[in-house]
Amino acid sequence: MRPSYDAVILDFDYTLADSSRGIIECVNYALGALGLPLASAERIRPTIGMSLPDILSQLAGNGEAARGEEFSRLFIERADQIMAGMTVIYPVVPETVATLRAAGLRLAIVTTKLRYRIEAILPPALRREFGLVIGVEDVSRPKPDPEGLLMAVAGLGSVPSRALYVGDSPTDAETARRAHVPFVAVLSGATPESAFADYAPYAILENVAKLPALLLGDRSANQGAPARI
Repeated sequence: MRPSYDAVILDFDYTLADSSRGIIECVNYALGALGLPLASAERIRPTIGMSLPDILSQLAGNGEAARGEEFSRLFIERADQIMAGMTVIYPVVPETVATLRAAGLRLAIVTTKLRYRIEAILPPALRREFGLVIGVEDVSRPKPDPEGLLMAVAGLGSVPSRALYVGDSPTDAETARRAHVPFVAVLSGATPESAFADYAPYAILENVAKLPALLLGDRSANQGAPARI
């Protein structure tokens, strides 16, 4: 059966890969360099996917917001040293991506990570499957602003109603809502299913490996309710 959508745009962290070990290390490196208390892994994990200044505000309080630029610089300094080696692409990703591409779907990545970092992490063969990678340096405003997502939709030659955005966090869901792009939530990150209740997702999936079954199968029996696979 021909898919109803022609483009699938994916978040990166906790959607395609687990870079939490590297992010935790970099957050605490930056906090320590600023003379701020370090944060536990449990506090940092739910912030993954936010912009770096927002992570600082979340962990250290809004009173530290003015130091967001310096926090970002320190985070990136450490990430350039260790992030690629501490990021693990989920094993299901290459086969899932190949299946979607074979079905004629166009793919892109939209992330709050730096594009050059994504391109360093992805193996070349996998990178070629994505028509676009849009990182935080490619937009004037990070997620949940819809700028990057709408850029990807247009760059793939699609329109919002024919594209899906796949992500693991409320930030991703809010980005999709602002762009008027249907959203698919994956539960491979630190966000519980209940956090997506207000976003009316098109589907809620265990992980991206379930995307081909969702998009290439018949969903008509769901009568508009979120599919759960």
